[in-house]
Amino acid sequence: MAAQRTHYDVLGVSRTATAEEIKSAYRRAARKTHPDHGGTADEFRLVSLAYETLADAEARRAYDDATTAGRTAAEGSRSARARPAPGRPQPSAPSAGAPHPAAGPVVFVPPLDDPAAPLASSVAQQRVHGAPRRRGLFSSAARLDRESDTIALVQRQVLSVLPAARLINGLRVPGERDVVAHGVLAGHRLALIDSALVPAGMYRWDGLRLFRDGRPTKHQSAAAAVRGFQNEFMPELNVTGFTVLLAPGGSLHEPVIDYARGSEPSSTSAAAHVVNAANLVRELKLFLGTGPDPATVNQSVLARLLDSMA
Repeated sequence: MAAQRTHYDVLGVSRTATAEEIKSAYRRAARKTHPDHGGTADEFRLVSLAYETLADAEARRAYDDATTAGRTAAEGSRSARARPAPGRPQPSAPSAGAPHPAAGPVVFVPPLDDPAAPLASSVAQQRVHGAPRRRGLFSSAARLDRESDTIALVQRQVLSVLPAARLINGLRVPGERDVVAHGVLAGHRLALIDSALVPAGMYRWDGLRLFRDGRPTKHQSAAAAVRGFQNEFMPELNVTGFTVLLAPGGSLHEPVIDYARGSEPSSTSAAAHVVNAANLVRELKLFLGTGPDPATVNQSVLARLLDSMA
């Protein structure tokens, strides 16, 4: 029997690879395995899982300990993901000494063993579904890079602390030809995410327009997608949207965004928010982790979202 590939094998790096070498290898592998470039969603998920584990220092140590001790790569991955990294932001507890309900055991509705369940057990338990799909005749390498980076960010920073959250990539907006890059479902809440790669610097968001150096800039608004999914899934879901601005270099805190009064990401007056990566992580945890039944996977809703994948 052939030996199972390790996460290092998947990314094509040695066990002594630096964090920067791992990130570079991930981006190369993500491009190669992306469905737009001839890969498959399963290959892309393996690459994303490898990066999710190896990019986190504590998860990487746990994975190395497990595989060195003779356990399989899959066992090591589960062990690494089950062990939260010290210092990683966790959803705050609802009361002193009580665990956050989103961090509790995952509840499936209907139960996994229910013959009437709309999804196979393996599909319902899968954390990441699909990959962003081709839009138009040609695919932009920059788009693939930023969407791959967003997938890795959500996996590493959000799915790791919200066990019931499910990331679905490449969702067609109901009744439209448009595609939103990512959706994150937890309980009765759905967050839609698009991304843009922008120069580092200072930006201002007034709730409708994005400015850089006093001049309005174009950005992909999630507002139309939010309306489409909200209308389609009312009243099962509360839907919001984000456009995450990613700056070269991978800093979570770049670019810096100044918000006009009432346009802050936590404001309930807007259905679509413009954020940097750090704010995206914080707002996703807040929105998804504090909603109704955040530890629940509604299989019927998840099945409908999977049917809408582009």
